[in-house]
Amino acid sequence: MRYLFLICFFCMMSVSGFAQKFKYHTVKKGETVYSISKDYDISEEDIYKYNSDAKNGIEQSSKLVIPIAERDKGMPAKVGTSSLEPVEFKQHKVEKKETLFSLSQQYNVEVEAIKRYNKQLYSKELQKGETIRIPVFRKIDRVVAKPEKSSKEEIRQEFDENEIREHVVLPKETKYGIARKYGLTVKELEALNPTVNVLQPGIMLKVGTNVSPEPVVLLDKKFEFYEVKPQETLFGLAQRFHVTQDSILALNPIIEKEGLEWGMVLKVPNPEEQNPDNWVEPTLTSEAEELQGKKLNLKDSLSNFRPKNLVFMLPYSLDKLGLDSTKTYKDAILDDRVLRISLDFYSGAKMAIEDAKELGISTNVKVYDTKRSASEIANTINTNSFRDVDAVIGPFLQSTTEAAAQRLKSENIPVFTPLSDKEMQGANNLFIARPTKVSMANTMIDYLRKFGQDKNIVIVADANAYQTKNKINQIFPSARVINASNGFVSEASLKNVLVPTAQNWVILESSSVGIISSTVSALNRLLRDELNITLFTTSKSDSYDNESISNADLGKLYFHYPSVEKEYDPEISSTFLEKYENEFGVTPNQYAVRGYDLTMDVLLRLAASKDIYASFNDFKGFTEYHENKFLYEPQTGGGFRNKAVYILQINPDLTLQIADDSKSNILREFKD
Repeated sequence: MRYLFLICFFCMMSVSGFAQKFKYHTVKKGETVYSISKDYDISEEDIYKYNSDAKNGIEQSSKLVIPIAERDKGMPAKVGTSSLEPVEFKQHKVEKKETLFSLSQQYNVEVEAIKRYNKQLYSKELQKGETIRIPVFRKIDRVVAKPEKSSKEEIRQEFDENEIREHVVLPKETKYGIARKYGLTVKELEALNPTVNVLQPGIMLKVGTNVSPEPVVLLDKKFEFYEVKPQETLFGLAQRFHVTQDSILALNPIIEKEGLEWGMVLKVPNPEEQNPDNWVEPTLTSEAEELQGKKLNLKDSLSNFRPKNLVFMLPYSLDKLGLDSTKTYKDAILDDRVLRISLDFYSGAKMAIEDAKELGISTNVKVYDTKRSASEIANTINTNSFRDVDAVIGPFLQSTTEAAAQRLKSENIPVFTPLSDKEMQGANNLFIARPTKVSMANTMIDYLRKFGQDKNIVIVADANAYQTKNKINQIFPSARVINASNGFVSEASLKNVLVPTAQNWVILESSSVGIISSTVSALNRLLRDELNITLFTTSKSDSYDNESISNADLGKLYFHYPSVEKEYDPEISSTFLEKYENEFGVTPNQYAVRGYDLTMDVLLRLAASKDIYASFNDFKGFTEYHENKFLYEPQTGGGFRNKAVYILQINPDLTLQIADDSKSNILREFKD
């Protein structure tokens, strides 16, 4: 049977996610935007929104993209799901007994429209006395969304009345991705294929298509429409779609005339149709984006406002505090480092849950004490229901983490371990949020490879670092090598390999306090000869914290090293810091900030996609918060591990920043 492949393009124009159909219109002689709008029963603004160049006039035979909306005839129009953005907002102070429904009736807007512009209402009820924004639309236009079917049988009956076609599953495809491609919900896709539980490449799925009576024409699949979000920039859009800023301007010349504005609909490359080999890399400003892909802002993509169910499994061991008549709880906590870390971590997590609520993400939380025991993990899971749990955050220790992941893998519940970098027995639901030391070293080596080709490379290494030394030597065959011995590196040996007219990059590979201390001291003395020296290491061990190694000396050498976290910027994070200090009376430490960052990342992923696993298919790139960033990749033995690493540098004023040597901009003024 031959099928007519009529594919509707889906443009997510609101939180409620209505499917929008489009067609091409070829302009005839004498037609104007006004006359075309009347022919299709849409406004001129609708045409301009998808054809920004039409504001400069239209020519015969040119093509316009026309949005086609299904309207419910004979029903009173209620504003709220129109493709148009509101032209203004009314401020409404909530009075006693008022509800969202009563306000929707009063202002003739839909409840969903009110929620869209007051996101806190997704997760909490109206509060007497609060002021909310009521959108006012220019056009009164109701698009009717088909109600969700209550049973699989009803869904199948609907599709039986329409044309059914089939889809062959490709490697790495997901139910969410296939459903989205054909304009279905996952529930509808599963109803059409009740015997398919797990997708396997090569199997055939039934996919339904409601054939529109209108002639909907397939748009060029290499492009899609994208609605500009608040505070988005041209640079950010170039990052998102893997093109240059000039490419976006060429596709949308209206930007140069009117500037980039919230709500503007742009023509952009379709990421699903782009060939990665042909992507034009955007201009990047920092090493982090250059080495580890594009940065994501999941707050711009929130669509799943179903309440989230989180479980925290933390090693409190409250039953072993061992209090006596002379010992208080405070003393006991101070004596137990793991307990202190657990409390700090959860304090940050609580802040993230509260902040997510302001974005419309409601969270149900349960906390279990693991008692640092795998058997306690098993007992907790056996005696409590985890059926609706979206993610587990917590088991800090290897044994408890492995026990939780193994027990919950049959239900495919993600388990995030936040602090350990150890290799763990893989379960496909295990997410290790801390990179390995090897991963950190490799990121540093990639950084050296990228930015060190025109530098005078000097490798200082002891016998224990021979593997790392050989790796670096393969990248830089002409590197000068100093084999440290007897716990000391002399100033003379370093001076012999440094070049006065070049940028000298010294890579120090040792965990010996003596070797590190003597190298750092000697290099600082050589700075007096106006040599340009930068110090690097692929592994900043605890030896660098020894009192014989001065941070001031490291700063003069612009010391570069890999790190899991950066220092938060007090200005950027001022709101978080103020709220945390008001809540807990102290400045958050690294464990509190990590608790915040990890929990916020999990909640945003759950709110931006169907579930955690779908989020990695939907969004490619790394996420970043106050001190931590996350880029999960599959592990060979199963599960996922965070591979996101910072390259940091210490400056002479002892400030810490993300390094960026892309423009060789580290030439020093040595007379300062």
